[in-house]
Amino acid sequence: MSTRVLVTYGSTNGSTARIAETVAETLTEAGLTAEALPAPSVASLDPYDAVIVGGGLYAGRWHKDARRFLRRHRHALAERPLWLFSSGPLDPSATQRNIPPVPGVRKAMARLDAQGHVTFGGCLQEGAKGWVAGMILRSGKGGDFRDFPAIRAWAADRAAELTGVAPGGSPATL
Repeated sequence: MSTRVLVTYGSTNGSTARIAETVAETLTEAGLTAEALPAPSVASLDPYDAVIVGGGLYAGRWHKDARRFLRRHRHALAERPLWLFSSGPLDPSATQRNIPPVPGVRKAMARLDAQGHVTFGGCLQEGAKGWVAGMILRSGKGGDFRDFPAIRAWAADRAAELTGVAPGGSPATL
């Protein structure tokens, strides 16, 4: 029976949602059963063996839907492997160095004994919702800084942890 993984997210303009979908696709390609769902739509974690939660970063805070998901499901999350990811820097910094979690995410990781966290570059393009997004775009600081090969590699590493098989099919050294 395949390990079932929930990849859930808080996203305003779809950038974090696309990252979550890529993670779920990569996990599925590795032989797991994975689905990406918006955090508010998840009623129960009972069907899942592991969970990955992603949140867009806004002014140094994780997306409210991701924060609420962690609070609402904290007891169930404590019973299964959990990883977190953030999406947000609108520059290439996330591909150049490890960006630690923002303070609220770091506290949640400790409380929930999360296995790990990664920050991916974000994406903010014309048509984005929100007054602040509009200001950022008008200042010329938008763009797409998501690194999909890095996202897939991170997801493949999570699959290896869950299956015990390294990317490429050889036994993983855990």
